[in-house]
Amino acid sequence: MGVQENAPGGRGPCDGRVEGGGKREGMVAKERPNHPGGRKPVDKVRRLQDRLRDAAKRHPERRFHALYDRIARSDILAEAWLLVKRNKGAAGVDVETIADVEEHGVEQVLSELQFALRAGTYRPQAVLRRYIPKADGRKRPLGIPTVRDRVVQAAAKLVLEPIFEADFKDCSYGFRPGRSATDALEKLRVEGKRSDHVLDADIRDYFGSIDHELLMARVSRRVSDRRVLKLLRQWLRAGVMEDGRETTSRSGTPQGGVISPLLSNIYLAYLDDVWTKRCAEVGVLVRYADDFVVMCKAAKDCEEAERRVRILLAQLKLELHPEKTRRVELSRGKQGFDFLGCHLRKRMSGPIWMKKRKLVFFLQRWPSQRSMKRIKQRVKELTPKSRCHEDPRKVIAALNLVLDGWGRYFRTGNASDKFREIDRHVSWRLKRMRIARKGRHLKEGEAKRWTESYFNGLGLHRLRGTIRYPGAA
Repeated sequence: MGVQENAPGGRGPCDGRVEGGGKREGMVAKERPNHPGGRKPVDKVRRLQDRLRDAAKRHPERRFHALYDRIARSDILAEAWLLVKRNKGAAGVDVETIADVEEHGVEQVLSELQFALRAGTYRPQAVLRRYIPKADGRKRPLGIPTVRDRVVQAAAKLVLEPIFEADFKDCSYGFRPGRSATDALEKLRVEGKRSDHVLDADIRDYFGSIDHELLMARVSRRVSDRRVLKLLRQWLRAGVMEDGRETTSRSGTPQGGVISPLLSNIYLAYLDDVWTKRCAEVGVLVRYADDFVVMCKAAKDCEEAERRVRILLAQLKLELHPEKTRRVELSRGKQGFDFLGCHLRKRMSGPIWMKKRKLVFFLQRWPSQRSMKRIKQRVKELTPKSRCHEDPRKVIAALNLVLDGWGRYFRTGNASDKFREIDRHVSWRLKRMRIARKGRHLKEGEAKRWTESYFNGLGLHRLRGTIRYPGAA
């Protein structure tokens, strides 16, 4: 595969566009190619990635040296541009947008980047610092590279990712081709059958604490091309522009860069490697980027898991967040924990109790309180009274984008009750708008007909009934 990530084209639970995982096959996968001879031409970029991946798998100790020229290849840069364009994104410090690049001429811009790379004159610009609100009320810093820098980063990722993918362990799910948050959650559901204790871990300021020298040492274990290493160092040391002032940092990698997720996975791969080889008997590690949990069978194993995690993170110059890291007991539904937007807790199986009078608990998941709060806030933003005079179908169309994406993310769990709650909330917000539109002309009993079914008839997406389990629950 190429550089498809967890939910290709997806923005997350509240922003609509969440597509299916990379492992499923639909009708397209079964169609016959239309090309003469019955075979499609081999994509050169994919063929290069396959060769790199195969070579890395066959030779775990191999260090790759001839990579820089491949990053500067015209077909790699063209593919990188398509990825950057697809992900959209804002302009960087040079205020050049994707539309500006298209107006200037994509081929011209890519040609300029290729020339700069081959001539050794390419220099990344500072990233633009922006902040986005977090669920706890604080703000998360983002570093937005320029569009041109994002293209070069995407080109580097196309070449480097297959090499490191050969080394990454199965316990890592975040920002990897063909792997998704749903895969990580399903792993927890399966492990929940035999585990009653969880280390719910949180790394303090992970992206701001990555040590550049340790990171580059880990990259160098697979890459010996000095020009590629120099390129990565340039991105790590690029300045940060905030309020007109540029600053530099000797640690951390800014969230928002195309290459940042890959670098963060390379850095934490040390934790995955050591845990898989030496600590697997303590518990099962499930990691999604910098968020991870360890599923353990006994309380003493959970304590030992925390002790070992602290030691391993210290070797990476990282530490657990003292307030957000905790040990959770799952047995008989005593406690639960939040992970990847879901709340996970064990619930008793009603059918087994009815048939066998036996208490059996399964780990289930549904949208967390924070996820519910965010989706309700998003619905509120789209349904203010000031829009009451607009065509309700226009408002519903905007709601559907959000509801469909949010529902696709959570529909693989046990979210029926939460889905019904959101359906009722959305209908109430739309009904409120209709009442505001009528004002003093509202007739007695008229509002009673504005039910969920009424708005569904106008095209409102209904979450209820959309649950799709990826496996037996």
